[in-house]
This record gives sequence, structure tokens and C-alpha cells, in this order.
Amino acid sequence: MIRARARSSIVVLLGVLAAGPATAGIMAPPVEQGGLDADEARTSIDKGVRFLLKNQNPDGSWGTSTVEALSEMGFSNASFYAWKLAGGALSTMTLMKVDETPERRKALELALGYLLDAPRPKRGNHWDIDNNWAALYMFVALVEAARDSRFQGPEWKPRIDAAGVEYYRHLEANQEPLGGWGYYEGPVISQRPTWSTSFSTACVVPALVEARSIGWPVDSKVVDKAIEYVRRCALPNGAYEYALDPIPRINGGEHINDVKGSLGRIQTCNWALFEAGVKTVTLDKLRQGIEWFFEHHKFLDVARLKPIPHEAYYANAGYFYFFGHYHAARAINALPEAEREAWHRRLRAHLVKAQWRDGSSVDYPGSFYVYTASTSFSVLALEAGLHPERFERGPTAAQPRSK
Repeated sequence: MIRARARSSIVVLLGVLAAGPATAGIMAPPVEQGGLDADEARTSIDKGVRFLLKNQNPDGSWGTSTVEALSEMGFSNASFYAWKLAGGALSTMTLMKVDETPERRKALELALGYLLDAPRPKRGNHWDIDNNWAALYMFVALVEAARDSRFQGPEWKPRIDAAGVEYYRHLEANQEPLGGWGYYEGPVISQRPTWSTSFSTACVVPALVEARSIGWPVDSKVVDKAIEYVRRCALPNGAYEYALDPIPRINGGEHINDVKGSLGRIQTCNWALFEAGVKTVTLDKLRQGIEWFFEHHKFLDVARLKPIPHEAYYANAGYFYFFGHYHAARAINALPEAEREAWHRRLRAHLVKAQWRDGSSVDYPGSFYVYTASTSFSVLALEAGLHPERFERGPTAAQPRSK
């Protein structure tokens, strides 16, 4: 994102007013930073889910496959479908984790059915490979569905397994030589991509480990290379590089590879490596990363809703916000149970304050995908603090209880 998204920065300011649902309204009032209790989280979750249900298309998808903001006119036509699919995958994951009602169950089955029937997205052009972003979260969502007790019957399980293996094959074919995955190409242009990022690779590592354990034909070499890529991105200062470079880009001053520019990546990468069993990521390292997340949170706050990528301090971008908070919730849940609630109370405050009155959340002006992704990440982060058992690894996840 730090390189290729700059291609669209010339027109991004014009696109701000063109983007977003008409129902966005006014953001909820600010909340105290001391923390919020579980009831506040439940209220926010219900509002977020209502937004998702209200804006779901009749075929089970969200958004469109066309350009929706002037800021996005520099992307390939294929990207808009890829973003739509990625947003649908995240929304489906959200509906799998929240308390069930008949309305939510119907929306979940419709959403999962759409994902299973939707064609796999194709590469857009020589530099735009946003289909990888869709493949990453399609794979994660399908692993979650494969473990969900509601989808073990013959009408679901074979289709989920087949689609999951198809997206794994995509990841296998598009893993760059160093072991990671990205969504833009360059400077070398190749059929097999040659550039990736630490966080896009980390976000899929636990799902790859889980897919292997449930019997999908996942090559251990693919998983090991991905883990090693993320591990090599770790820097001595505790941050993670944006992308793996032969000579790490740490030159002092206000830099993206400073801890303050790596707040979201630290959570994603620490959580992924911890789940993969990498010994260098200890509980103390997880705690340190979470402590930094809150200590320097103002650098995420100031970047949220900035229309030009990486224009904020330490090159933070708006779209790090909810992605980072979701993975912070996952990192918190890796700590001993007695420690978690105090951290989740602090996390909730930063999520609820950024929710709009219609229930949506957004961190970067753009297409409707930003609303589905942001809202889904926010609800998932809140849900992880209320029901961590729904996110635990295992052969079959328990069905969320009915409201």
C-alpha cells in the first residue's frame, strides 16, 4: 500500500465526498479513554451488525464491483470486484462470530453461499494484484467456515472444502520467492509476484496452520516460508518492517519502521508468530506490543480518515486503524485469561468512539469495501473480547448462542 496507493493520491481529495454510504450520518460522541465494559461492546456490536444486514445485497454480497470514488480511478477494473469479495469475506466472518438470530443466520447463509459461488478474482494488470487481498481473506473466512459446527452437513462441507483448497492453490501460486504475499507488484514484474508485506502475510499464517490441521492439502513448505518471512521482518526495536528488505530501513527520525509507525503491524505479526509457535514471540513480547499500541495510539487516531495514504506521522495510513485493532484483540486473547479484560476495556473505547450513528465504521475514504471491512474488523474485535472461545483454534468451532 505504501507505494502503489500513492498512484491515486492526485485525485484522492476529490474522492472523499464521492465515497461512502448515504446513511453514514454523524459519528457517535467521544468516549472516555479509561475503558468500556461489556455492555457497551454489546451495544456497539448490535449496531454494527444491523448496518451490515441493512446493506447486504439480495445475492448475499456487499458493495459493488465498480469504481465508487474518484480516488480509486487509478486502480484496475478487477480491483473493485476483489475488494467487494474481500469485504464479503470479512462480513461473513463477522456473522459467524456474533450471537445468532434467525435474521442473522439467514444473512450468514446467504453470504457464505455467495462466497462459495463467486468466481475467484483475477489479477488486474502488471502492478495491481489486489486479487491477492481477496484471496487472503477468502481463505481465512473459508477456514473459519470449515470449523463452524453449523456448516458440517453435506450441503455445505464439500463446497467449503473445495473452495478453501482452490484459494489455497491461489496462495501457493502467488507466494513471492521470499515467502510473503502482497497486493501490488514491482519493481520487478513477474507472473509470480515479487513484493509482499509483513502484515498481509501475517494475517493468513494462523489460517494456514489451521487448514493443515483440519486436513486440507497445505504444503508445509508454503507455511514455513510464510512464517519465516514474517519472522525476518522483525526489527531490533520491536517493530516489524512494512516489507522485507535486504537492509532494514531504520534510519532514525519519523519513519514507518519505528514502533510508532508499526503499531498495527506489531499486533498482527506478533499474534501470527505466536499462534505458529515461534519461540521468539513470548508472552512478554505480546504484552510489550500491546502496551505500545495504547501508549502511542494517538498516531493511529490522527491518521484515521486521512484521504492520502501514509500522510500522517510515521507514515501511518488510515486503513491501519481497524485492521490493527482487530489483531490487537487477537493478541490480547493470547495472553493469560486473567489479564485480558483490562486490555479489552481499553480497546473497546477506541472502537466505540469511531463508530458512526448508523452502526458503520470507516477509517479510510474509499469504496463501500472500506465500510464493510472497517465495520467487520470493529465488530470482530469487540466480539473477541466478549467470547474468546469463538476464536479459539480447534477441529470444530462452537456455534454462537442465540440471542
